[in-house]
Amino acid sequence: MNQAFEFEYPRVLSIAGSDSGGGAGIQADLKTFAALGCYGTTAITALTAQNTLGVRAIHGVPPAMLTDQIDAVVEDIGVHAVKIGMLHSPEIVRAVAQAIDRHALQNVVLDPVMVATSGAVLIDNPAIAALVSELFWRTALVTPNLDEAALLVGRPLDSEHAMEIAAGELLAKGARAVLLKGGHLPGDLVSDLLMSQNGQPHWMRAPRIPSANTHGTGCTLSSAIAAHLALGQPLLAAVEASRSYVRAALEAGARVRTGAGSGPLNHAHAPLAMRLIPLKPSR
Repeated sequence: MNQAFEFEYPRVLSIAGSDSGGGAGIQADLKTFAALGCYGTTAITALTAQNTLGVRAIHGVPPAMLTDQIDAVVEDIGVHAVKIGMLHSPEIVRAVAQAIDRHALQNVVLDPVMVATSGAVLIDNPAIAALVSELFWRTALVTPNLDEAALLVGRPLDSEHAMEIAAGELLAKGARAVLLKGGHLPGDLVSDLLMSQNGQPHWMRAPRIPSANTHGTGCTLSSAIAAHLALGQPLLAAVEASRSYVRAALEAGARVRTGAGSGPLNHAHAPLAMRLIPLKPSR
């Protein structure tokens, strides 16, 4: 049967770890993509046994299997944007870097997942070094929180001034743009800093949302940014729209109990219909 296809979906690939509790990682990414009207695909880097109380175990996927997942998705379905999450070893980092080059992947957002909400460290020093050398310059945006940025620059960050200095250092390490998330600073305002190679700081501030359900906030934000980039938004607009989505998801999930620890956001608080993109004649 001959069928004339007219449309395709905006497609976002998540390269990240699996969260058995469903609040972060691949699971949060797919929920976010769907809520924003995008078609999500995955390449799983590691399996984790975790819940709202913490991480019990991590089992890494072999690099060859990760490579096969990425190639299978990109070669058939295609990708408009990529979100990268937990990469637990230098070998996994290099496999991702090679895939970015092999497929000329664009709109890549790197969330350097190093510390879980529970405080568990998820990555070792050689993998951190590989992240910086292999992926910073290959990605459109790096999105560390304060704990992750502290590991990257080698000192704690305790003020907005310290955040600006650290963002500049991360740019000097090769990042094209940095979104440094300041949610761990004390105070009634949450301050996030977006800085690109032009060096001009762009501060985004909003009142803190009181909630114990913050598990997966970073995963959700980076996934939302990738989704908005897939939809054609420029970087600043994608970041601002994604912050609004995460804040609404935090508010919608604040009064819901899921588990005994830090629960998830409400990703489906206002889901959008799947977007349709006119199919190019060459496809």
